Amino acid sequence: MLEILEYDFMQRAFLAGIVIALLASISGTFVVLRRYSMMSETLAHSALVGVAVGLIAGYNPMWIAVFMAIFSAWLIEYLRSHFSLYSDAVLAIFLSGALAIAVIIVSLGGAFNNSLFSYLFGSILAVSVEDIITICIFGGISLALLLTFSKELYFIAYDEEVAQTSGIKVKFLNFLFVTIVAVIIALSIRVVGSLLIGALMVMPAISALQYKKGFVNTMLMAVFFAIMGVISGMLFSFYFSLPSGATIVLSVLAIFVFSLLANRR
Repeated sequence: MLEILEYDFMQRAFLAGIVIALLASISGTFVVLRRYSMMSETLAHSALVGVAVGLIAGYNPMWIAVFMAIFSAWLIEYLRSHFSLYSDAVLAIFLSGALAIAVIIVSLGGAFNNSLFSYLFGSILAVSVEDIITICIFGGISLALLLTFSKELYFIAYDEEVAQTSGIKVKFLNFLFVTIVAVIIALSIRVVGSLLIGALMVMPAISALQYKKGFVNTMLMAVFFAIMGVISGMLFSFYFSLPSGATIVLSVLAIFVFSLLANRR
């Protein structure tokens, strides 16, 4: 295994993957508890619109993706809270709409090339030092905010109406939460891909929930499962010449199946 770390690009890939696993699993725990599992897929497709625009316009796709993901997250939360729409219905609308817009932009601009393909399925081996620095800085800020308001967010996930009557600023925290998730997803699609980030965010949390160990332990287990999925997926990808993003997701899926069978009673 040690020879894999002799390559600089593998060192960067492992570092980026572990950081993304940490961010995705912690935020994914709140996403799953709030029954927002489709939020990750929806915002990933919205971020893909930003990637397509960035590639055609000649701007940095990551920053445009972050902007589009945040804008979509705010609009989704606004529609959900102000028009009393069901969350799954709003997410389904944005999921299909964002994907359609991305396909049209790509078709009109002729931007379906290797760059866009890497954002679809991830290109963790092509991660640069600048990408890692960006992910660490903005991911660290997002994670700090998430942990700062973790108690309030857990209360809201448990019962939003009771949390509001208790004096918690539910609307503000809801917008803050979807913003954090949007930033993490937009930062992650360069590594895992917009079609696969949802699995890395949701499946470790669902796997950890099977053990029924309480909120804090569940979050720690989700982090462990996500990191193990990234490491094992990278190893399979390296030694068997398989797509890195797909092998990571399959590794996390295997952990979920094991957790489900181990706790079937």
